[in-house]
Amino acid sequence: MTLPPNVHDAEPIPAAARDAIDALMQSGDLFRYTAPQDAPVALLESEFAELLGTKYALAVSSCSAALFLSLKALDLPRDARVLIPGFTFAAVPSSVVHADCIPVLCEVGQNYRIDMDDFAAKLENVQAVIISHMRGHTSDMDAIMALCDARDIPVIEDAAHSLGTTWHGRNIGTIGKVGCFSFQSYKMINAGEGGILVTDDADLVARAVIMSGAYEHNWKKHKSPHGDNSPDLEQAFARWQNQLPLYNLRMSNLSAAVIRPQIPELARRVRDGLANHDYVADRLNTSPHIHVPAPLAPERRAPDSIQFNLVDLSDEDTLAFAAAAEARGVKVQVFGLSEDNARAFWNWQFLPEQIELPQTRAMLMKACDVRLPVRLTRKELDVIADILLASVGEVTAPAMAFGT
Repeated sequence: MTLPPNVHDAEPIPAAARDAIDALMQSGDLFRYTAPQDAPVALLESEFAELLGTKYALAVSSCSAALFLSLKALDLPRDARVLIPGFTFAAVPSSVVHADCIPVLCEVGQNYRIDMDDFAAKLENVQAVIISHMRGHTSDMDAIMALCDARDIPVIEDAAHSLGTTWHGRNIGTIGKVGCFSFQSYKMINAGEGGILVTDDADLVARAVIMSGAYEHNWKKHKSPHGDNSPDLEQAFARWQNQLPLYNLRMSNLSAAVIRPQIPELARRVRDGLANHDYVADRLNTSPHIHVPAPLAPERRAPDSIQFNLVDLSDEDTLAFAAAAEARGVKVQVFGLSEDNARAFWNWQFLPEQIELPQTRAMLMKACDVRLPVRLTRKELDVIADILLASVGEVTAPAMAFGT
């Protein structure tokens, strides 16, 4: 019998990262502002902005920090209302609360994407929007941007799970006013922790850079991908000097040294991740009790996990399915039935306003999540698919009748 693969380990960090880390360890130069220029973090920002096709990037300690700084950089008033999807990670509403704003939740459909009718209905009295492309599933960005642009509402893209995803060929994270990405271990680029925001707005990035911890004149060490900063950026930095609080959410040179050699690997990881996902999805969709939602037409995804809905199963059957899969060696997270799950909105007891989302709740009670690292082989993918299909078959098989 073939053992199920380990889906928790990421790919090995490229050897070039080890060389860069050794050099840093020898120099002791771990702080991003020690070097007069070209510190690893500054080089990462330039390379990442060029990769995404944006003017500016700011590397920070986490994607949560990037979301928080994005909200603060928008200069929203205290208690501003920020619309977010009801299906996201707890860090997203937390960043809104940290920014002294109020999260407003909207419904999410069976395909894990924002319900556009509920989104449109809740835009009134909203000062900003965060779109979480949760688990890499892209909501209808054409409709979202049309609604928000018409009302002059800024859009922040939480693209933590979407590095490498495109919408009409355009990189996710570059469609709204600012995009935020994660380098946490279960993301396409792995630094253990870390995040980055991208934008074309000089004033916004200047505010974010200073608040991230660029004290005194360290903002002069932040460069655009094309070298020297533009007059607009220089003027924005000068305008906000000493005007903003410092939250000290900087990235260290060690993290940047781990991240930079992985950037050339991204295209391959995106290609392999999509192929793996679609192969397993096709196999799972052969069961009448499993449904993997299809992508929206303009979307080309970059997945390293798979989500699917269980069809015509009770809560008890759903739990039995998860237990059967785990007994066979594959961990299935059912978002709504996993105890204290940070992606279930009813567990966000810190929200200043509680709201019920019946459609999102119903989806989360049937929505399953399984990791599919891009390094898996076809044989390993078959093992995972076989286990999931066998487990749902075990739960849904007709009961045997005994006697005559």
